Amino acid sequence: MAGQHEVVIIGGGNAGVALAARLERYGVKDVALIEPKDHHLYQPLFSHIAGGRASAKEAVRSQDSVTPKGVTWIRDSAVDVDANTNTVTLASGSALGYGQLVVCPGLQYDWDAVPGLEEAVHSPHGASHYEFELAPKAWTLLSGLTSGTAVFTMPAGPVTCGGASQKPMYLACDYWREHGVLDKIRVVMVQPYPTVFGVPEVDRELDRKISEYGIELWTNSELVSVDAGQQMATIRNVETGAEESIHYEVLNGVPPQSAPDWLKATDLPAAGDKGGFVEVDRQTLRHLRYSNVWSLGDAAGTTNSKAGGALRKQTKVLAKNLVAARKGKPLTEKYNGYSVCPFTVSRNTVVFAEFDDRYRPMPTIPRVPTWNESKLSWVIDRDLFPQIYWNLILKGRA
Repeated sequence: MAGQHEVVIIGGGNAGVALAARLERYGVKDVALIEPKDHHLYQPLFSHIAGGRASAKEAVRSQDSVTPKGVTWIRDSAVDVDANTNTVTLASGSALGYGQLVVCPGLQYDWDAVPGLEEAVHSPHGASHYEFELAPKAWTLLSGLTSGTAVFTMPAGPVTCGGASQKPMYLACDYWREHGVLDKIRVVMVQPYPTVFGVPEVDRELDRKISEYGIELWTNSELVSVDAGQQMATIRNVETGAEESIHYEVLNGVPPQSAPDWLKATDLPAAGDKGGFVEVDRQTLRHLRYSNVWSLGDAAGTTNSKAGGALRKQTKVLAKNLVAARKGKPLTEKYNGYSVCPFTVSRNTVVFAEFDDRYRPMPTIPRVPTWNESKLSWVIDRDLFPQIYWNLILKGRA
């Protein structure tokens, strides 16, 4: 066995690093973090990069620089968990023992679920700002477009920050309008659900911007295949089954997503959960069958919209509950389903959506309609949040 640790955290993204830092602050001294990558990414900036409002270098730092002091960084990948023997199997072939396990590896991108999509986003006319390496390419394509059709897609099912699929579209539309070419560009947004987002107050504000830019919103629709060579995107109406193919000059595609395949193959998901998400109590974030296993973030089987704002709340709850469980005390902290999505609806304004796991408004400041388009919200999202992330959240202080 490679070693034994009091707490083992699978995944060194936002969830893993922030939780490790908070546990250290709460007095848990033997924490190990499993993460194979040598760089750490701030994903909310990907939309700004794809929309020409941020540089790629702003969204990346070394993993070593963000790993909390005192935390053991295991530069490897988890490939299996045996919750009955309290062991994690690593890609290197070694096994790691744990007293408490936290599973937060994030989501995997299921490119193959849409035939031709992966080829398309790597072709000269496609991109996906969900991939860090492709986000700058998205802006190159969008900013260079002066006529023709631009298609933006969002998949059905759980995705990380689902609203992010729309953000580069609004940034591009505002840019095209500034440069006098918006009326020459057909903009299509493919949305698998009945409305643009799902929170009525937010929908009304986004619908107003969609009308302002002349965007075609295809609701109850999803991308089912792409022919990169012909630049054709086939879209199916999920209610009628009817399909239509659109020729595009630029395609920004968001892949379907699910829990990592290795996680799906363990005993941690609920029986019958095809997405493979870890079965947890949605309030305490402890596993329903294994009392020393926890999960948060995108890989957790919670009902909230998967986003960094939700994760920030979950981290505090899980850290305090894990410390309490180690001492044999009751779990008093409860996650309330909160999530947030800042929509960059122009190059200097944001619609700030705060809501619960039933898509009801849940503003941080009661009775303040944060869903109204605002320049202040832009400053918070674009300038303040990245600083809070690097300097407070990843250090377990926010």
